[in-house]
Amino acid sequence: MARNDIRPIIKLRSTAGTGTTYVTRKNRRNDPNRLVLRKYDPRLRRHVEFREER
Repeated sequence: MARNDIRPIIKLRSTAGTGTTYVTRKNRRNDPNRLVLRKYDPRLRRHVEFREER
């Protein structure tokens, strides 16, 4: 029960509009806001920002 509350599963969607997603977990206590990470987009073959989608 505590696992789902503190570390929920989130989707990270590419801001480049390619539709690429990553699935991960995040700690709500450390990152209460939406997460933004620079990750590799295989369709563009470069790193772009991925934003948390709820």
